[in-house]
Amino acid sequence: MSPVELAPRFFLAVAVILLFCRLMAWLLGKVGQPAVVSEMVAGVLLGPSLLGLLAPDVQDALFPEPLYPVLYIVGQVGLVIFMFQAGYAFTAHRVTGLAGTAGAVSLAGIVVPLGLGVLLVLATAAHAPVVADGASLGVTAAFVGVALAITAFPMLARIITEGGHAGTRYGSLALASGALDDLVAWILLAVVLATASGRPGPALVTVGGAVLFGLLLWFVGRRLAAALVGSDRLGDQSRLLGLFALLFAVAWYTDEIGLYAVFGAFAVGAIMPHTERTDGMVATVTPVCQIAFLPLFFTYSGLHTEFGLLGDPSVLLFALGCVVLAIVGKFGACFAVARVRGEPKGVALRIGALMNARGLMQLIAINVGLAAGIVNSTLFTALVLVALVTTLMTTPVLRWIARREARTPALLDTKEPMVVVQRSADMT
Repeated sequence: MSPVELAPRFFLAVAVILLFCRLMAWLLGKVGQPAVVSEMVAGVLLGPSLLGLLAPDVQDALFPEPLYPVLYIVGQVGLVIFMFQAGYAFTAHRVTGLAGTAGAVSLAGIVVPLGLGVLLVLATAAHAPVVADGASLGVTAAFVGVALAITAFPMLARIITEGGHAGTRYGSLALASGALDDLVAWILLAVVLATASGRPGPALVTVGGAVLFGLLLWFVGRRLAAALVGSDRLGDQSRLLGLFALLFAVAWYTDEIGLYAVFGAFAVGAIMPHTERTDGMVATVTPVCQIAFLPLFFTYSGLHTEFGLLGDPSVLLFALGCVVLAIVGKFGACFAVARVRGEPKGVALRIGALMNARGLMQLIAINVGLAAGIVNSTLFTALVLVALVTTLMTTPVLRWIARREARTPALLDTKEPMVVVQRSADMT
């Protein structure tokens, strides 16, 4: 298709995506699911798993193959803005007084699911086609382990804020643990991607580029961000222009060195000073990201998710194994460590439930793996299933814990919150 032919297809596809995502948000909102969960489900339903199964001609007409790169690029714009918001939220939640328990929970939430994911791939790779062509077994195993270790920190922040859990002991512990969890998981993902190249040159570029990036961010980036926000000579539009220029320049650089745009965008958000002006800029770009761009990423992910592959018994067993080990490794490990650290059962259960949600962060990770050539369609589908199940179960599990506590008062959280939480970003 020529660009002239592709443009009207793109506009029609975007209209369908946005309206369908809004419909799913309305339907699932009735059972308490956040909008990002609805958009995850909508993206999968628009792909070959449902629309392509029931009406393949309609799906081909709406989403022709030449449209995929366009959806990917525009979806990346949404991801860059989203990860900027995530980085800003990361530094907004400053928690004190719970460092020991948060560190222990975070460590367990990384090490246990990572180890279980590696063991699962090593044990089943000979039976299920989960290793992509050209990828090594070790890289695939490490990638699955990291994917299972990820926590959806921005979604966790929104659930805690909107659910009235901010300032509670379990809410503060989950925020602190989830922030550490995601930071370490993304670093591990960068290491896996660098290793996957199989050549020292790209790995050295990634490592050297990352070191240079860190130095520039610390010594130059923070001052530049402070000057951008603090200057009285700039109007609101000029600040937004400067923010987007900085954001996309950093995204370009981190893409070029092999760290991918999402890492750079997160870092820019993390160095932004927390002022009313920055809050205003984040509030300005958030609706555009949530309404217009981010749903395109979900649909792009859905177009690569083929639940029909689960008809193969070996693939189905692998996918179910991923789901079970993801829940046991994250929910179980975080719950157990919280109990060992002396937290009441109700607090520990909520921490486990909140830490277990993978959400959009895992979708981002597996799309990065797909772009890098270390994830095939089988593995992609299995990990999307993990993201959906672990995210969908979060709200129902929290409600179940509340009902259980109502019947068993001894499980109630009796400890006073020992934290100070500053600012809460309204994140998706």
